Amino acid sequence: MSTERRTLRQTVPDFSSRKGGQPLVCITAYTAPMAKLLDPHVDLLMVGDSLGMVLYGFDSTLPVTLDMMIAHGGAVVRGSRNALVVVDLPFGSYQESPAQAYRAAARVLAETGAQAVKLEGGAEMAETVGFLVARGVPVMGHVGLTPQSVNAFGGYKRRGRDATQRRRIIDDAKAIDEAGAFSIVIEGVIEPLAREVTQAVSVPVIGIGASPACDGQVLVAEDLLGIFDEFRPKFVKRYAEIGGAIGEAVARYAAEVRARRFPGPEHCVVPKEGP
Repeated sequence: MSTERRTLRQTVPDFSSRKGGQPLVCITAYTAPMAKLLDPHVDLLMVGDSLGMVLYGFDSTLPVTLDMMIAHGGAVVRGSRNALVVVDLPFGSYQESPAQAYRAAARVLAETGAQAVKLEGGAEMAETVGFLVARGVPVMGHVGLTPQSVNAFGGYKRRGRDATQRRRIIDDAKAIDEAGAFSIVIEGVIEPLAREVTQAVSVPVIGIGASPACDGQVLVAEDLLGIFDEFRPKFVKRYAEIGGAIGEAVARYAAEVRARRFPGPEHCVVPKEGP
């Protein structure tokens, strides 16, 4: 069975070879049950540090720890069998030095079974990306709006509106590409810039709030499923309204419990009469 799983699961070279081909389908996953539901339909499951906000209720990704990422990364790997699994390196686990990044990445790959890690940053992280790749750690880059830099950016503002930002983001993507990343996420930039970055690098560019011209797209699963009604970013298309359905189901359950209609006889084990 383990051999079959390894054979079926998409590899980093498989994913990287799809540059310019059929768009790559990527989505976040944080738990084994969700991974099992998503896995048959996607090329990549991303265990994003966005779990800090989606699952833990933090205001940003900054409080997320390496141990949290490893726990959720392992769950997603166990819940899937086809998609490439990439785990984010959280804030503070890789920025200090390439050696620190390697120790964090080695833990992620060894303890989760994931195929690759993702880290944020551009030219300033190129040395780290090269260091990891040279030591057998596949790396996905992340440029544009990088959520771990939310304090430096002054919020989640769309990037690339002026010439300086545009040039910097293009240079960042090229630096990460040249350092050996197998793919790059570009987030929260104006559409023409995302298109230009996609054309400027040799590896697949995965967009979120970017452009249909990217080599693939990624969304947070809970966003596209409509789990949370209060958060509706412009770049998300709702494909379902699961949050409302969950609320309605729990309301019916609560009403039946209070009225003693649940559990019914069919939900109970009653001993048979007689010897």
